[in-house]
Amino acid sequence: MTEAEIAELRRDVSAWQLLERDGIARLEGVFHFLNFADALGFTDQVGALAEAEGHHPALLSEWGRVTVTWWTHKIRGLHRNDFIMAAKTDVLAAESGHHV
Repeated sequence: MTEAEIAELRRDVSAWQLLERDGIARLEGVFHFLNFADALGFTDQVGALAEAEGHHPALLSEWGRVTVTWWTHKIRGLHRNDFIMAAKTDVLAAESGHHV
């Protein structure tokens, strides 16, 4: 993806951080919950979404917090689908009691 394409798609997922880790561009979102059970439930929902879409993020579940990182392993970088998955993750978070 070009920088212009990334900038355009980032508008729809502006809360997500664009970062580079191990030389690979990634989208990372952090979601806060009231307790571990809610965070784990959200993790399960993101996992089900990933399975349904055949596209899998890195997930870190902690007490009251879940970090979701999307990138396309095959191309070792970002693809339009990563932005779509980030937007779908935002919808799940809104439905799951995510709070700022």
